[in-house]
Amino acid sequence: MTQINKVVLAYSGGLDTSIILKWLQDEYSCEVVTFTADIGQGEEVEPARTKAQAAGVKEIYIDDLREEFARDFVFPMFRANAIYEGEYLLGTSIARPLIAKRQIEIANETGADAVSHGATGKGNDQVRFELGYYALKPDVHVIAPWREWDLNSREKLLAYAETHGIPIEQKRGKKSPYSMDANLLHISYEGGILEDPWAEPEADMWRWTVSPEQAPDEATYIELSFKNGDVVAIDGQALSASEVMLHLNQVAGAHGIGRLDIVENRYVGMKSRGCYETPAGTVLLKAHRAIESITLDREVAHLKDELMPRYASLIYNGYWWSPEREMLQTMIDASQVTVNGLVRLKLYKGNVIVVGRQSTTNSLFDENIATFEDDAGAYNQADAAGFIKLNALRMRIAAGKQ
Repeated sequence: MTQINKVVLAYSGGLDTSIILKWLQDEYSCEVVTFTADIGQGEEVEPARTKAQAAGVKEIYIDDLREEFARDFVFPMFRANAIYEGEYLLGTSIARPLIAKRQIEIANETGADAVSHGATGKGNDQVRFELGYYALKPDVHVIAPWREWDLNSREKLLAYAETHGIPIEQKRGKKSPYSMDANLLHISYEGGILEDPWAEPEADMWRWTVSPEQAPDEATYIELSFKNGDVVAIDGQALSASEVMLHLNQVAGAHGIGRLDIVENRYVGMKSRGCYETPAGTVLLKAHRAIESITLDREVAHLKDELMPRYASLIYNGYWWSPEREMLQTMIDASQVTVNGLVRLKLYKGNVIVVGRQSTTNSLFDENIATFEDDAGAYNQADAAGFIKLNALRMRIAAGKQ
């Protein structure tokens, strides 16, 4: 076993990472630095400090990363209109590179020679974390306990906790049967009855959204102001990136917007069924495409759409810090210089309906040309005949040979 002096652990204070903390101390005889990130999961993170102190941890980091997450990760991703396999808005995927980045920063600050995470050997997160680690600190040592130990069931984890005196909080009430992960962008659900792709999710599983059937009978209208492809205000009120996410999660969730039930292809090779609630992201995607529809050149917009699946796969598979993602991001960001204006949306029973879009400075929509009424000579319809004939030339030649 490699000699490790100090390791930075991504630590939530829950069952898995509490056991990992003790396991690292015993198996590697090393000092453990804990790092707890608040990325908008909606749970109190400060109790992790008390738990870490009780375990003998001397260096404890608890960081509020909500604004950085929204500003530097979520918003750049939405400039690309990124969705994976046509549906998934990448809520878990986009959080991992930020956590990896901060872990490496802490490792450098504390002189740690290793980092550790609680991702299992079956999922995507192990790949996302570790690709990030190596991209940012090539010589770092990575410890992935789930790939090393034999504690591969909840029963074994609980037995380990009891043997080693690790306190495990017993929450009152019904325990959720799902594995859940939340941040400002989404909350995900896996496991339980969801492992059967034919089984409908239970109605009480959803936490951020009402069902469309129970949503209000009266629609809500909102106006989103865009600057360089990012939302900077809602209904005329300037907001930070994280405030935009919080506000949209609340108002869209109240209208039953953002539920998703999919079977996705994990990077490691298996298919996995998951359910997601992404209220703010669902609104952002619809609104962003609407403002781009009047401010982007046709070929620029089409090229973005062609490249988007590759960009989305890079994020899903953990390549946020790769040179190819950064290259694509530079291109995407350059396209957003003209994406400025206002989008008006109607939120109603699970639907996001675009009802207006305008840009006083960058709109390419010319009513004088597009009108069905008299265009006063702004467009010569006779020009279309030659355009059509030239585009039909290859088909006319082929047809003449048959």
